[in-house]
Amino acid sequence: MWAKHSNFFVKLPFDLLLSSVKHPHLTVDSELHLSDALLLWLESNLENLERPSKTEDNCNGILKQIRVGLLPLWFALGKRNSFYFRQLAEESLDSIFRLLNIVPMGSLDTFKYSDLHHLRIRLTEYSKKMDLSGCPQITSTILRLSLIPQSYLTVPMQKKIIENLFINCEHPVRDKWVFPQNLSEETLSFEAVQEVDMSKCQKLCVEHAVDCFRKSFPSLRTLKAGYLLNIGTISFLQLLEKCPLVSEIDLTVDITPLIPASVTVLSSSPAEIQPIPEKTSSVKYQAVQIMLFNEFGPPLSNVTKLTLEGRTDVSDLGLQYISKLCVSLCHLNIKGCISVTDIGISDLISTSKKLNSIVVCDTSFGVNSVQALCSAISDSGNISLHSRDKRLNSAVSNFETLHIGGCQGVSKSSLIELMSQTQVLKSLCLRGTDLIDQALYNYVGSSLEMLDISNTKISRAALAYVIQGNPSLKCLKARDCRNLFPGDNCAEKRESDFPSLHEKLHAELGKMYRLEEIEFGWGFSSFSFISLEPALMSLKAINIGLGGMLGEDALKRLPAICPLLETIILHFQVISDIIVMNFVASLKNLQVLAMCYCFGDISMSSFKFPMQNLRKLRLERVTPWMTNDDLVVLTQNCRNLAELSLLGCSLLDADSLPIISCGWPGLVSIHLEDCGEVTANGASALLDCKALEDILLRHNGPGLCRNFVCYATSEMPLLRKLSLDICDAREGDFDIPNYAGRYSLSTLNIARCKSKKCAFNLPASTSGARSRSVHIETLVLVWNNRDLIRTVVKERL
Repeated sequence: MWAKHSNFFVKLPFDLLLSSVKHPHLTVDSELHLSDALLLWLESNLENLERPSKTEDNCNGILKQIRVGLLPLWFALGKRNSFYFRQLAEESLDSIFRLLNIVPMGSLDTFKYSDLHHLRIRLTEYSKKMDLSGCPQITSTILRLSLIPQSYLTVPMQKKIIENLFINCEHPVRDKWVFPQNLSEETLSFEAVQEVDMSKCQKLCVEHAVDCFRKSFPSLRTLKAGYLLNIGTISFLQLLEKCPLVSEIDLTVDITPLIPASVTVLSSSPAEIQPIPEKTSSVKYQAVQIMLFNEFGPPLSNVTKLTLEGRTDVSDLGLQYISKLCVSLCHLNIKGCISVTDIGISDLISTSKKLNSIVVCDTSFGVNSVQALCSAISDSGNISLHSRDKRLNSAVSNFETLHIGGCQGVSKSSLIELMSQTQVLKSLCLRGTDLIDQALYNYVGSSLEMLDISNTKISRAALAYVIQGNPSLKCLKARDCRNLFPGDNCAEKRESDFPSLHEKLHAELGKMYRLEEIEFGWGFSSFSFISLEPALMSLKAINIGLGGMLGEDALKRLPAICPLLETIILHFQVISDIIVMNFVASLKNLQVLAMCYCFGDISMSSFKFPMQNLRKLRLERVTPWMTNDDLVVLTQNCRNLAELSLLGCSLLDADSLPIISCGWPGLVSIHLEDCGEVTANGASALLDCKALEDILLRHNGPGLCRNFVCYATSEMPLLRKLSLDICDAREGDFDIPNYAGRYSLSTLNIARCKSKKCAFNLPASTSGARSRSVHIETLVLVWNNRDLIRTVVKERL
């Protein structure tokens, strides 16, 4: 957003700013952006405003222009502790909760449905984007209200009819498209709008929304509807029919933890659930199928980019639909779509002649798909396996993005052939594949900007070869590559070759001057870091994993060498208070800080500086001394935290959750494991963080009630992922919600342990340590828009 990065904005006179905010043609993507801008201005100009009483009036006057009922839930909750925004945040939450049919205790009762103006989404003739993401309170009625002429709200009779839609409806969020027909005939058109983001708007009926977009946004090009499990094939087909100019669609959902290559399945079965009735008749759906497969008429879609990441309901038949509908498809993302097969993917590649980018990580992509990519394309667009010059005319020769991470069905020989034909790639992910040196030596491209070869067997020499030929690399990920640091089984060879290979690799790394993100493990040392120094001035993210060792001096110098760092993730590194304090005090753009299983001693002194920009904090096995008092200090210095992960903080107790929920009410993710007795008395305090989307609670005390899952999902409208352990169940088990009662939940993991005696003869005073919990299995329940799959796996997820 321009205001956040402009020195001019904070210098605007108050009167000019106020008049601009009140102007009917004020154009913003969302109320969130307007709120952020106004808070930024107030924080920068508090001292320049006049006497305190007038300052308060000025703050209230300008903030009152925000339509608080349309703010994202996480933002409104997070501003409860804001000096300027506290009162408005409570009004916003009162509005949001009432629209969600949730009336919390202590409600201000300030929301009036008669103030319909504040329920109208801010749209003008200059609007190019409408961003509603993270607003579960948005309904079809609110959307329609925003698209009718303002004059409708000045006619008493018409206004009263609209008010009654909210007042008399028992569940206003579940409206059945009850907007009066006579008020729906005239709909405003906003021809400049090209993008709509309705991700996480669970209460918004997709079919009704698309109908609105067709009428009011004739130039719509991009539609983002991520994390909505109620979107099925029918909605997708309707979108293609009704909005012919749409070129980009994003239907991302969370990737299932049941990736075949990552888990050992002990048992699996579909659960019997009551089918959810479709809002569109099956007659029309059948008609669409017949039209697709029997008529073969002109293209129904201009879609060039389609993202279906994580959608387990997409099958080979769905890919056939896509290949026939999206005849202009260039970019396809089906990462984590575990229901599609290698044959299905290869058929889509063969028929999508304009495809130049594909993301198929963690799918069944294999030999058949590689063969389709490497086959030559004739002028007519047909695949020919006998072309004389396949390498120059193969499907993959024009690809810019190829992500096949985790696809273990690709053989070594297939990878060698594939790499020999990729010439213009900009982004390549081979993570976790059977990649060998010969495949990288066969790579002929020179345009790479992103390369991920994590968890592969490549060597220093092969990596140096690719880096040498691709000087424009911005992102390099090479974690868990053990061959980057030769083992003792080749000691003699290592002694002769190691210095030259080591120097060659780091010489090539040092030539890269545009690095923005790096991930390393085995073989990465302080010497590596020094060699890279010339290329790190623009670095924004660094991730050092197992086998890498930066050393204390390199970590101390990190902020000076990489002043733009936004993300620091350290595993198994030696850290100290001086190092962490230097991070916190020097890196003003730091948004993500993770220290996991690190060595050395750090204390609360490491976190005594304010970190206002920090959004994610992971402290795993590094702060066993943390107490509730330390937690309070952390909430004061990291006020804007959105994601928190604490592991091994054994001194925390039942008072910790109220501290967390009060200090960080806007959290969207929380992971607490082996944290003393945090849940010994239950976890009701955590339910005050109503914007939570991801919760993990394990081995924190057996106080969770049997209906915790059902209660949490009903109180947290955005909760999608929940991980628990039977050890923490007060009654030894948890109730599983039915399909409708799951609300937004897509994944539920319930781990089961057994007690194992310790082999050491410990004194009686530590009897609690004589036995420890040993993991046995995990029950995984995954919902999609069609069904529920119950799976038991060996791994702890």
